[in-house]
Amino acid sequence: MEKRALIAVAISFVILFIYQYFFIKPEPQQVQKKTEVVKKEEPAPEKPAELSVPPKSTAEEKEIKVETEFYSAIFTTRGGTLKHYELKKYKDKDGKNVVLLKSPGLEPPLSIGSTDKFNLSDADFHTSGKDITLDKDKMSDSLIFEYADSGLSVRRTFTFHSNDYRIDVKDEVSGLPDYWITIGTDFGIYDSKDKSSHIGPVLLTGTKRVEPKLKEAESYRDDLKWIAQEDKYFFTALVPVTKVDEARVWKMKDSSVIAFMSKVRTNEFILYAGPKEYDRLKALHVGLEHIIDFGFFSVLAVPLFWTLKLFYNFLGNYGWAIVLLTILIRIPFIPLVNKSQKSMKKLQELQPRMAEVREKFKKDPQRMQREMMDLYKKYKVNPLGGCLPIILQIPVFFALYKILMIAIELRGAPFMLWLKDLSAPDTLFGHIPAWFPLIGGFAIGPLPILMGATMIVQQRMTPTSMDPAQNRIMMFMPIIFTFLFLNFATGLVLYWLMNNIFSITQQLYVNRKLKAES
Repeated sequence: MEKRALIAVAISFVILFIYQYFFIKPEPQQVQKKTEVVKKEEPAPEKPAELSVPPKSTAEEKEIKVETEFYSAIFTTRGGTLKHYELKKYKDKDGKNVVLLKSPGLEPPLSIGSTDKFNLSDADFHTSGKDITLDKDKMSDSLIFEYADSGLSVRRTFTFHSNDYRIDVKDEVSGLPDYWITIGTDFGIYDSKDKSSHIGPVLLTGTKRVEPKLKEAESYRDDLKWIAQEDKYFFTALVPVTKVDEARVWKMKDSSVIAFMSKVRTNEFILYAGPKEYDRLKALHVGLEHIIDFGFFSVLAVPLFWTLKLFYNFLGNYGWAIVLLTILIRIPFIPLVNKSQKSMKKLQELQPRMAEVREKFKKDPQRMQREMMDLYKKYKVNPLGGCLPIILQIPVFFALYKILMIAIELRGAPFMLWLKDLSAPDTLFGHIPAWFPLIGGFAIGPLPILMGATMIVQQRMTPTSMDPAQNRIMMFMPIIFTFLFLNFATGLVLYWLMNNIFSITQQLYVNRKLKAES
């Protein structure tokens, strides 16, 4: 019974893990109950104010460059929008700055208009502003764009800060029946190929994070906090400081659009375009930290993440911080695991008696069950005792799995020797070609292989069943886990490896203690 329970737990764990990793991203914990979601209605007939909007401008556009310690941006008079944006503190694989906006796209960032067509996105704004460079001597500055024509007027003010990714946006409008503003179609998404995390539009209502499905246009009107475009590590968000009436999301060709609508004349926002740094986002006090989706076990993930960063501040290396965190996580389980291992050892010693009971009462299952329970009670053995430590550690594992998968702090973080990026798989030996039958496309590195080897050692030290069939099944588990971990983040494999080493050490101690007592 002990081995069957262990096999069931292990197989369930593997199936759950494969399903989550290869098929779907875990459904976000935010199920909207109060948020009003409506189908996009047919656009109303154009209002007279829209007739005064000029056609696409043919005037020569003027570009304004803004440089801070954190980013470099180019603004344009064409629509009073953003044309280029790159981060200075984050690099791509070639060592160049991460670019969050290469070109304006189908809808330029911060385009505005009287409808969701953003009919002022091509209007010719005017500015007397010049290039801006911020540093310690100049902490902030502003850039103003203005537009006026046939009863319509817009005064747009950008305020930049030298010590943050935050940009304050203020739009003073007159003559627009409704005011619409969008993040744009391409702003904020750096890597659209990494499908291990959500990519595209997302918004926050109250404390509930919503990822629109984009099967049809959707509108949200309840307690709107921010809208954003995101990938795994980076995002752009628009946070309303003044009241907005609606957030709308819809498809535009192969891209998605997310926008706010307001009926007031003066609208203020916080624009954030940068990395998903939890502490920096939380310090803004506008709920942007919820852009980081820690998943179902977020109640465990957040304190674990805080502890991991605390260890990093002390050790200066996220690899060693993971090692120390693994030890810390295991400490509360030591008494429980010791008791479990002793129970498993006693259960192994009872195997001959259990076999006799099965043979004697094989025609009377109910009597056999009673005799088995009496046997467990007499020798003080819990047949399911070995499962409890595993079950209790699964939430911790999944919480840590989520942290190590999405935390930008681990992006490009080295450990030691050949391990240069804890957020990426170990690829020292390259990859199995994608065309290779069954197992093609896997990364190959020493760390997951070493992890699988420690599982074999741990398994050989653990009391086994007398059933050869069950033992053969258990011997396949290290092989399954090894292939499962080949494409996982190095940080996660390191955690599992250290967890195995800790278990082996603990098993050695228990075995020696039981031997001394016998």
